[in-house]
Amino acid sequence: MAKSIMLQGTMSNVGKSFLTAALCRIFRQDGYSVAPFKSQNMALNSFITPDGAEIGRAQALQAEAAGISPSALMNPILLKPTTDVGSQVIVNGKVRGNMRAADYFRCKKELIPDIMTAYKTLSSQHDIIVIEGAGSPVELNLKADDIVNMGLAELVKSPVLLVGDIDRGGVFAQLIGTLQLLEASERTLVKGLVVNKFRGDISLFQNGISILQERSGKTVAGVIPYISCDIEDEDSLSEKLNTKSADGVIDIAVIRLPKISNFSDLDVFSQYDGVSVRYVTRASELGLPDMLIIPGTKSTIADMKWLTESGLAEAIKMLNCAGTPVFGICGGYQIMGSTISDPHHSECGGSSDGLGLLDCDTVFSTKKQQSQVSGKFNNVSGFFSFLSGAEFCGYEVHMGVTESAGAPLTTCGGAYNSNAAGCYVHGIFDSAEVSGRLIKALYERQGLHYTGSCIDRREYRDSQLDLLADSVRNNINMELIYRIIEEGV
Repeated sequence: MAKSIMLQGTMSNVGKSFLTAALCRIFRQDGYSVAPFKSQNMALNSFITPDGAEIGRAQALQAEAAGISPSALMNPILLKPTTDVGSQVIVNGKVRGNMRAADYFRCKKELIPDIMTAYKTLSSQHDIIVIEGAGSPVELNLKADDIVNMGLAELVKSPVLLVGDIDRGGVFAQLIGTLQLLEASERTLVKGLVVNKFRGDISLFQNGISILQERSGKTVAGVIPYISCDIEDEDSLSEKLNTKSADGVIDIAVIRLPKISNFSDLDVFSQYDGVSVRYVTRASELGLPDMLIIPGTKSTIADMKWLTESGLAEAIKMLNCAGTPVFGICGGYQIMGSTISDPHHSECGGSSDGLGLLDCDTVFSTKKQQSQVSGKFNNVSGFFSFLSGAEFCGYEVHMGVTESAGAPLTTCGGAYNSNAAGCYVHGIFDSAEVSGRLIKALYERQGLHYTGSCIDRREYRDSQLDLLADSVRNNINMELIYRIIEEGV
């Protein structure tokens, strides 16, 4: 059975997911068979494995860092919020149903056998398991039924590294306060502290390290600098969602829907010179972008209602009518159609008119489409004609079934009309062929010529994972990490 090490954080978005990916890549570089594990994840950014299971996007990225194929074993429970008080519950990669938060909390301990079966199976296949916690381990009102932080560490007998975020301030209170709120038996599982996202001269923090070690009685395993690497975020607290400025030659505006999902679909554009991606929540912020993208959502009808009430729906239609190209992915594709209906309450129920930019209608079913796909763009007319014949691969994950009156955009479906287009394929822009053609067309539309490189997103992401691993390796005590793993608890 594998050895393990677990990363827990003082709060959400302290960098647990990135550090887990970094350790997976480091262990792989050092010759170990390694796998990530997160027992319960709450995220709207998900991924479909080769066998059609749905898991958190972060675990797929961590598997990529580890050099292995992603599996539902790595994330046996995924919660995808559909409302402020409820989520779609996915167990072992398949939808179990929609549950209110209170109902889920009452029954979640019943899922421990699923968690342990997944962990033990994964552990039998690898040398090291890098476990990621969720949020904070000292949410005192939730600790009794914990299955993702200290509750899991005790179940699988894993040593823990506690991670704090110095960039957000209060790192001493974060780390020392968290330790003080843990039970004595839980504190013994914590074998080291990690200070993450440090900006400036790390040598000036030496007294800080001494204070942490003296006050906590724990060794500081590393002070990790704020790493500038372009790796997709899974968390709704992602800083990129707050980007409002259009400081590039090409301005791509993305509608930040209330239940936005899989916004990693847009990360590919960050690798292109002169291209800026900004997220819009108000009609007044739209301006005159070179392209508008409506991304995925976990609550299509509710988000369509929000678009109407916010004035964004009318503004989007006016921009498109004036010539701005609009592309929708998954839920965004559904929103661009004529009607949306959810008779089975697969999401939030009800029906709604769409934006009417595409001649198609969507009806939600009780069965979820989950598959990896590959294909190419058909012979397309209108603005997006330059994509004709371009090949892509990605994945589909949706409850809706969309019927289009016109010719399909791709061999995997979708629709187009003049300067509007949409489809269900996540990752459709990831290939250098698709994203490269698009950026070149947007440049040409301005009378300019794009001279930069076009890089496949997967190759680019792999190089960024190496950059992340190198930065972490250089700033963490790997000798201590290996000793913690070997000694266990």
